[in-house]
Amino acid sequence: MAGGTSRISSVLVTGPLAPFAEDYRRELRERGYTERSVVNELRQVARFSRWLQVSQLSVSELSVGRVEEFLGWQRAVGRHRSQWSRPGLVCLLDVLGGLGVRAAGEPVGAASPAEVLLAGFGRFLAAERGLAAGTVRGYVSHARRFLDGLPPAGLTGVCAKDVTEAVLRESAAVSVSATQFFVAGLRSFLRFCFIEGQVPVDLSLAALPVTGRRRSPLPRGITKADARALLDSCDRRSALGRRDYAMLVTLLRLGLRAGEVARLRLDDIDWRAGELVVRGKGARQDRLPMPAQVGRAVACYLRRGRPASCRREVFLRARAPFGPIAAGTVSSTVRRACRRAGVAEVGAHRLRHTVACEMVAAGVPLTEIAQVLRHHSLQTTALYGRVDLDRLRALAAPWPGSGQR
Repeated sequence: MAGGTSRISSVLVTGPLAPFAEDYRRELRERGYTERSVVNELRQVARFSRWLQVSQLSVSELSVGRVEEFLGWQRAVGRHRSQWSRPGLVCLLDVLGGLGVRAAGEPVGAASPAEVLLAGFGRFLAAERGLAAGTVRGYVSHARRFLDGLPPAGLTGVCAKDVTEAVLRESAAVSVSATQFFVAGLRSFLRFCFIEGQVPVDLSLAALPVTGRRRSPLPRGITKADARALLDSCDRRSALGRRDYAMLVTLLRLGLRAGEVARLRLDDIDWRAGELVVRGKGARQDRLPMPAQVGRAVACYLRRGRPASCRREVFLRARAPFGPIAAGTVSSTVRRACRRAGVAEVGAHRLRHTVACEMVAAGVPLTEIAQVLRHHSLQTTALYGRVDLDRLRALAAPWPGSGQR
C-alpha cells in the first residue's frame, strides 16, 4: 500500500496506516478519549505505521499477534509505559475491521475431526448450558488434554480405564482444586460425546470425584460497622466515587456476585415497579425487588457519574475507552474501598456472605435466603446455617463423662 501522509491533531501519520488515521481519530473520540489522549494514541499509531513500513508489512497482515510484537518492540527500545497502550491498538484493529480491512492470518488447513468435536462441545456449553466464556474455554481445554492422552484410535474403543488414567495423570501434575475442575470438564465432555453418538456408553460416571483435605471454614461476612465504613469511604462528589458507591450498595443490599453486577444492564431495571433482573449463572435470569437505597445510588450515578455512551451496561469504566467493566473491576473496587476505610481487605464475594449472614441472624428461613441468593440447590444455602453458633451449641450433645445433662 502506498505510504501516504495525514496530519491530524498535530500528529503526522505516515506509512500504511496513514489513510485510516481520520477514522481512527473519530473512533477514539466516540469512545470518550480526551483530545490529549487522542493525540497520544495517534502518536503510537504513527510509530506503529513506521514499524510496519520498516518490517515490510501491509495493513492486511495486521492481527493481535502483530500488535503484541510491536508492543514488545516498544518495550525493548525503552519506550516508557505511558507512551504505549494496548487498548489503543486494539481499537485500531476494530476500526480496520469495520472498514473491511481484515487480517490475512496464517493459512489454516482443514480442521481435524477432534477439533470439529471440540468446537461443537464449546458451542454446546455456551448455547445449551449457558456457561460463562471462561468456563467454556477451561472445559474445552480439559477435553483437548483428554483426547491428546488417548491412543491414536481416539474415542474409538475408549473405556472407563482410559478415563481413570486421565484423571490420575492430571492429579499427579496439578493441585486438588485444579484436578476437580478437570474432572468437571471431563464429565461434561463425556456426556456430550454420548449425546452426540461418539461413544456407545455414557462414561461420565467413570470420572470419579477428587477429594482433598481442605478446610471448611464458617461463612464469614463483615460487620455492619465495616460495611458503613466501606460506603463512607466513597467520595460521592466525584464520578468514580458515585460509581463505586452504587456498586457497593448493590453488593451489600442484594448479595449479587461480581459478574452479575458487571452484567447489569439499563434494560434490566424497572424503575416504576422497583425491580431489576439479575443475569446469573447458567443463563439464569431472576427478577428481584430493588431496595430504595440501591435505586437512589444507581440513579445518582446514571445522572451525574456515568460517561455518555451508547453502551447498555449500567456500570462503565471510569476512563476511556468507556466500555463495560469486568467482574474483576467489581472485586478490585471492594478491595480499594477496604484500603480507604482502613478495614481488613476482602473481595466482592465476602459482601455476598454478609447479606446471607445478616439474614440468618434475623431468623430468615433458609428457603427464602436461597431465593435471594438464587442458589440452584438448598444444600448450598444450608452452609450458612452454620453461622448461628448459639443455635448450633443448643443442638450439640454433651461430651461423654462431662457430667452435663
